[in-house]
Amino acid sequence: MFKKILIANRGEIAVRILKACRELGIPAATVYSEADREALHVVSSPEAHLIGPAPALKSYLNMAEIIRVARSCGADAIHPGYGFLAENAGFAGACAGAGIAFIGPGPEAIAQMGLKVQSRRLAREAGVPVVPGSGGALETLAEARAQASRLGYPVMLKASAGGGGIGLQLVLREENLERAYKTCRERAAAGFGNPGVYLEKYIARPRHVEIQVFADKQGNVIYLGERECSVQRRHQKIMEESPSPLADDVLRARMGEDAVRLAGSIGYLGAGTVEFLVDDAKNHYFLEMNTRLQVEHPVTETVTGIDLVIEQIRVAAGCPLSVRQEDVKIKGHSLECRLYAEDPSNFRPSTGVLEEARFPAAEKIRVDRGVQRGYRVTPYYDSLLAKVISRGDTREESLDLMRDALKEIKITGVKTNIDLLIKVIAHPEFRKGNLSTDFIERFAGCLLGRASSGKAVGN
Repeated sequence: MFKKILIANRGEIAVRILKACRELGIPAATVYSEADREALHVVSSPEAHLIGPAPALKSYLNMAEIIRVARSCGADAIHPGYGFLAENAGFAGACAGAGIAFIGPGPEAIAQMGLKVQSRRLAREAGVPVVPGSGGALETLAEARAQASRLGYPVMLKASAGGGGIGLQLVLREENLERAYKTCRERAAAGFGNPGVYLEKYIARPRHVEIQVFADKQGNVIYLGERECSVQRRHQKIMEESPSPLADDVLRARMGEDAVRLAGSIGYLGAGTVEFLVDDAKNHYFLEMNTRLQVEHPVTETVTGIDLVIEQIRVAAGCPLSVRQEDVKIKGHSLECRLYAEDPSNFRPSTGVLEEARFPAAEKIRVDRGVQRGYRVTPYYDSLLAKVISRGDTREESLDLMRDALKEIKITGVKTNIDLLIKVIAHPEFRKGNLSTDFIERFAGCLLGRASSGKAVGN
């Protein structure tokens, strides 16, 4: 096992990893920027190291400084959490070059799944269904026109080098393609340093369902059920649940086996997530693979009883998986809500000092948070404040527990999305499990107090 782990992240995920290290009896250290001197992951850590100014490029993305700190504090492993350097193949390689274990997949697997065009090709080669689309990156507008004509409108333009909705453009008609193509390339270049884009056939009102996979150095690969992530704003998730209201044993097995096959084909190690779009007929299509721990991992932990962060650390240290596929059992239902400091009317981040930050304490409620009273929410980082996770014997119980928990939360000093989350849970279509990735937009009137624009991005 590792002698010491450096946690190269911030906020609630850094606090979460600290907890796993304590349970394993492994000494841990954290890093922080000048803006995070009083952050919860710093004040709750036995050892914290300043790595630079507030901007992420000068701190949490400063690979050389993070590796220097790891060496100086005696850490023989680095846990990257999610975001920042978690899916950076160069950083994983730099860790290996420095003789420090990277708690995650190898740089080759990260690189293979990092470019969406390449990952689609690898999925096809592994026999995993993909959404019909362009065979590769589109270098010219003329190529985009030809591929869109072949696929038939509407189509989706996507960044080749990354996900998270950055650059995503829905194009309903040919006359909208030129502007959407230029916009997508510009945003892809700004967000990922790579302007490459590709096309996919648009699937109307799909569900976003993902499979948690895990692999060890002994060649074992398993899946730990699915998560429904269809409730999103601006193509980013705000609520996740497991199991999916849509999935039955047949669909779960089909998707799980496809995800395991893909992970195995690239020699994957550790925790990863294979994301799919699912249509009304329960056809599933590969979307992307996230080569890291997901924000929503707690719902999988809740229904399987498996601590994913501890499992990550164990397999990175060379231990075999603690469970076999036949040991994985899904029990009950879990829902996660992401609490953001943002104005729900326009989803813009809200900054300021938290005058109050009170969270519920209940047997069937878990709160993963990275903030406390007096914490200053800055514009430098993602505005996620905390995650609330409920555990019920049934979906209905889980939703009711979450509703009650959200009503107990008291956060002042910034705007939050708590009221929006409560309204989603109360919505009759959500209660029925009738979900799609445009759920928020479809019901904007009752959820956001404004009419749906009915306008596609890039339209």
